[in-house]
Amino acid sequence: MPATVYTGGPIYPEADGRAVEALAVRGGRVLHAGTLTDAQAAAGPHAARRDLNGGTLLPGLTDAHVHVWKVGQLRTTVLDLRGVTALDDLARAVQRRHAELPPGAWLWGRGWNETRLGGTPDRALLDTLAPGRPVLLTRTCAHIHAVNTAALNAAGLQPDTPAPPGGTIDFSRGRLTETAYGLIVRAMPAPSAAQYEAWILAGLTCLQALGFTAVTDPAVDAPLYAAYRALDAAGRLPLRVNLLYIRRPDGGADTLPLPEKHHSSRLRCDSVKFFGDGGLSGATAAISVPYRNVEPPSQGVLRFGTDDLYALAREAHVAGFRIGAHAIGDVALDQLLAVYARLDREHPGGPRHRIEHFGLPSAAHLELARALRVIAVPQPVFLRELRANYDRFVPPALAGQVFPLRAYFDAGLDVAFSSDGPVVQDLRPLAGVQAALAEPYVPGTAVSTAQALGAYTHGGAVAHGDEHERGRLRPGFLADFTLLGQDPFHTAPQHLPDIPVRSVHVAEDPPHDHPAQ
Repeated sequence: MPATVYTGGPIYPEADGRAVEALAVRGGRVLHAGTLTDAQAAAGPHAARRDLNGGTLLPGLTDAHVHVWKVGQLRTTVLDLRGVTALDDLARAVQRRHAELPPGAWLWGRGWNETRLGGTPDRALLDTLAPGRPVLLTRTCAHIHAVNTAALNAAGLQPDTPAPPGGTIDFSRGRLTETAYGLIVRAMPAPSAAQYEAWILAGLTCLQALGFTAVTDPAVDAPLYAAYRALDAAGRLPLRVNLLYIRRPDGGADTLPLPEKHHSSRLRCDSVKFFGDGGLSGATAAISVPYRNVEPPSQGVLRFGTDDLYALAREAHVAGFRIGAHAIGDVALDQLLAVYARLDREHPGGPRHRIEHFGLPSAAHLELARALRVIAVPQPVFLRELRANYDRFVPPALAGQVFPLRAYFDAGLDVAFSSDGPVVQDLRPLAGVQAALAEPYVPGTAVSTAQALGAYTHGGAVAHGDEHERGRLRPGFLADFTLLGQDPFHTAPQHLPDIPVRSVHVAEDPPHDHPAQ
């Protein structure tokens, strides 16, 4: 098989600021990264030559925590409310969608944020906007949900219906939090396999255009897993996808069995997911002191008892599954790290585990996480899009712990950056890099360009479990790379998000490029 030599622009094999002149690739694997002379020698006399035309080539970018199918929903069937900045505008958007839908169909929207709206959609408002039609509007964090009377009736909920463990129901306001969401979802029509596949492909197409070669979808159930498997079998997955399989769906105490493990060139499922607490931007993450500006006073919610969480985590750990557990508040981090420490003590030598978000860590949390080889998966772009919520809700005692990005690196953790889309609207990786460089919530915790890009390349591969062959452009590694229109190491932070993505390359046999759309 002939080789290809890429040259004509800076090439960063390690995303560390040290560029080389050329990259030689054969059969989807890197042969050499270095001088043009050496790359041509490694590639042989019959190698093709690909001119980068001044573009910058990086190891393939990874979003280590993005809800792919939900990104696809907002590009296809679900009303996108993330850009709405006034309650009146939300009302008009809901009315328009109500007029477009056939009778009896659910009106499902996502993305509202009360800090931007100046208010919260409630049952009475939604009854007025879409009379007789069941309406579900999910907050941007996906931990709080507004519903109307028709939706409550469809779910069989009454004023005295008890909330499932780890959730709340405010019947009069039509507000459900955390696990209570499952009571509503169960009343909605189940999506078909074709619909799941369409959502997945719409989400992956969007993420591919943003420059990603790999993603983690971090909360997949059995029907969604089946859709991914079908797309993989048909050769239709354009990116590498890592799945975190959910064990305890919202709405009750039922536990899904461990999934069948799967590992192909494009799809990996050997991890499980637990939600330890709620979200920080909606004041439901479990914290040690009361939130500001919340009535009645609240310290968020833990979604598991510690013994219950340990039992489920132990089952997965002993079976060789990696764990990606959502934990944001300091109380949730206490609980999760205690569970991980017990696993390490009682069942040493198991797989490495992740903490999704890791939002309010103390120095002690970071030290213990390093000792346990935990992988941190925070979201730098939260620091821009959700900052007003943190200003409103986070108590002063914890303000110094809000996503302290540099502290993760200083503690010696492997760090994988991500967006948590569609929780946020801007999923561009370089928007995340810009926020990490220039918008720390905690003064003095900004990171360097090399740290940020490393967390989107090598760090993402570590979080996926394939750092032995991806995330760097070393000999023998997969030739997954992202081609940018200019060099992020020589671009001012405020201009980073505007760097165009020219193409992404996901190695296969034979490899081919997917132009950015």
